[in-house]
Amino acid sequence: MPDFQHLTLEYLATAVILLDEELRITYLNPAAEHMFDASGKNLLGHPVQQVFTHTEQLASAMQQAVHNNASYIEHDLTLGTHAHGKLHLRCAATPLQFSKQYLLLEFHPMDRPLKLAREEQMLDQTQANRLLLRNLAHEIKNPLGGIRGAAQLLEQELEKPALREYTQVIVQEADRLRALMEKLLSPQNASHYSALNIHEVLERVRSVVLAEMPGGLTIQRDFDVSLPALVGDKEQLIQVMLNIVRNATQAMQGAGLIVLRTRVARQVTLVKRRHRLAVMVQIIDNGPGIPAELRDKIFYPLVSGRAGGHGLGLTLAQDFVSQHHGTIEFDSEPGRTCFTVLLPLP
Repeated sequence: MPDFQHLTLEYLATAVILLDEELRITYLNPAAEHMFDASGKNLLGHPVQQVFTHTEQLASAMQQAVHNNASYIEHDLTLGTHAHGKLHLRCAATPLQFSKQYLLLEFHPMDRPLKLAREEQMLDQTQANRLLLRNLAHEIKNPLGGIRGAAQLLEQELEKPALREYTQVIVQEADRLRALMEKLLSPQNASHYSALNIHEVLERVRSVVLAEMPGGLTIQRDFDVSLPALVGDKEQLIQVMLNIVRNATQAMQGAGLIVLRTRVARQVTLVKRRHRLAVMVQIIDNGPGIPAELRDKIFYPLVSGRAGGHGLGLTLAQDFVSQHHGTIEFDSEPGRTCFTVLLPLP
């Protein structure tokens, strides 16, 4: 393909991929590299159907364009990527004839209106969840004082020192639960924000979970070490990532693979605000996936997919992410679940 054509495509905001007669990638413009979070140098020469997953609709669009020797547009195309899972796109496939036959693929994201609607719904849901948690914490806090006082009175009546160890356990656990309730009842401005490295957060989570699950669990790192510092509450972000990873390990019954991936996201809209840069954290597991009947309410409090689960882990995670003006989403199917947390960079 002539060099001036490549130069023209470099400046397009539309994601463009050029294929040769054997449907191998011969060119990606910067917009395509950004959309698919991939380097053109790594993809050149590879068949397009090996680079992506869930390519059935794409293959059909390419076949139609080649067969009719005319542009073919697929208005609602699902295409799988290794970085983002499934993307919903509008795709135009156009045959081109220069010294040899080419196929030009143009991709337009269809997720933006859906994403804005989901964010609006998530904001409303987070506010409702926060109110419910505060009410729940208030109701739990009062009887805890009575339990603690009764345990102290009982301790004074016990003659054997060994029995007092049990009352001490009651007092200590009551104090721990009371501290947790105080944290839930505290205003958002009680958070402690400072510059932090997101990889330190993930390393802490990794060490904690591996200590809890000593056998059968593998946690791989896929870090972008060039990420700049994030401003946030370190303990809250540790709790966010820990709750997601623990959910994954419980779904896999402690045996499987979890990947902790970090990337920089550019020009993203989070909670109705446009940000030039954001940190993207993805927690990917190869477990059974989230049951279909739970996917629409997975962030609701008291909703759990396992017996004995309290259903507050993801609710708290969503609340803490919202306080950081970020978003949390997931994509799940049997064999792959990916939670994506986006946090704005200053």
